[in-house]
Amino acid sequence: MSDPSSSRQSPIGADLYGEIYLAETLDAAPSRQRFGAYLPGLVVVAIAAAAATYLSEHYGLPVILAGLLIGLSLNFISGDERVTPGLDLCSTNFLRWGIVLLGSQITVMQISSLGLLPFLALITIMALVIFSGVLAARALGQGKYVGLLAGGATAICGASAALAIYAVIGRDRLDQHRFTFTLVGISLASAVAMSIYPILAQQFDFTDRQAGFLMGAAIHDVAQSLGGGFSFSRGAGEVATIVKLTRVTLLAPVVALIGIALGSAATTASAGGGGKNKGFMAHLRLPWFITAFFAVVALNSLVDMPEVLREYGLFLSKALLLLAVIGTAMRSRLDALMSEGWQGLVPVIVATLVSFVASFLFALQFI
Repeated sequence: MSDPSSSRQSPIGADLYGEIYLAETLDAAPSRQRFGAYLPGLVVVAIAAAAATYLSEHYGLPVILAGLLIGLSLNFISGDERVTPGLDLCSTNFLRWGIVLLGSQITVMQISSLGLLPFLALITIMALVIFSGVLAARALGQGKYVGLLAGGATAICGASAALAIYAVIGRDRLDQHRFTFTLVGISLASAVAMSIYPILAQQFDFTDRQAGFLMGAAIHDVAQSLGGGFSFSRGAGEVATIVKLTRVTLLAPVVALIGIALGSAATTASAGGGGKNKGFMAHLRLPWFITAFFAVVALNSLVDMPEVLREYGLFLSKALLLLAVIGTAMRSRLDALMSEGWQGLVPVIVATLVSFVASFLFALQFI
C-alpha cells in the first residue's frame, strides 16, 4: 500500500506551471460559487491597482513598482481566507493571460527588421546575463533558482519575465517572498536605468541606432525601455521598440527551455537516472500560455490586426500583469522579505551591470 503523504507530494513537486495547485484550490464548486469566492480578493487587488495607476500617472512612479509597494503594504490582508482565492487567481490565471496578450504587440516582420548582427548580439547579451545571475546567486549560496529568476528576468523583459519564469520554477522550489524581493529589485533597477542610460548615451555621442539598441537591450521593463529610448530621440525610441519587442518575443522560448531543463532534471533525479529520456520527452510539452503566446504572435504576423485591437491587447496585458504582481505581493511574507537584506539583491545587481556593459560594448563597436 502506497504512502498517502508521498502521493500528495509527488504531483505538487512536478507541478511546474501551477495547474495542480490551482485545481486543488478551486475544487469542483459551481461557477457562481467560485466567482463569489474570487470576488473579495479581486476587489482588493483592483483597488490597489487603481491606486498604483494613479501614483504612476501623477507622480511618475513606474506602475509595476507602485503596485509592488502597495501590495506589500497590504500584505496583512492575505491573512483573511476570504481573499485567498482571488489573490491566487490574479497570480496564476491573470499572469498567464497577460503574457499571452503580449503577443499582440509583436510580429515576425518587426524582429526580422532588426538585422542579423544585432539579433545575434542580443542573444549573446541575454545568455551572458542569465549566466551571470546564476553565478552570482550560487556564489552567495542562494541557489540556482534565484539566479535563473534574477538573470532571466533581467535578460528578457523585467517583471513580466519574472512572473513567467516563477510560474515555471514553482512555489515548491522557490519561496514566494524570495520571488517578490527579486521583483522589487528588478523594478527598481529598471527605473534607475531609464534615468541614467540616456544620459550616458549622450555623453558618448551615440547615434540614434546605438542609443536605441542600448535602451532596448539593457533596460528591463518594456515601458522603461521605450521611455529611455524616446527620451534620447524619436529615432532611438523606434529602434529601442524593435529591440525590446524582440527580447519580449524570446520570453516564450527561454521560459520553455527553463521549464524543460528543470523538469528533466527533477524527473531524472527522482528516477535515479533510469527514466532520463522518458522524463525529458515528457517535459517537451510547453505550458499552454507559452503555446498561446506563439499563436498570437503568428496570427499578428499573418493578419493585419486593426490598431484598436492592438491597443486593447496592450491595455489588457498591462492590466492583467499589474494585477498579477499585486496579488503575488499581497501573498508574500513581509517578515521573510525584510530578512533577506541587501545580499538578496546582488544577483539582480550583477545581472543588471552585465546587461549594461555587454549592451554598451556591442552598441559602441558593432551597431
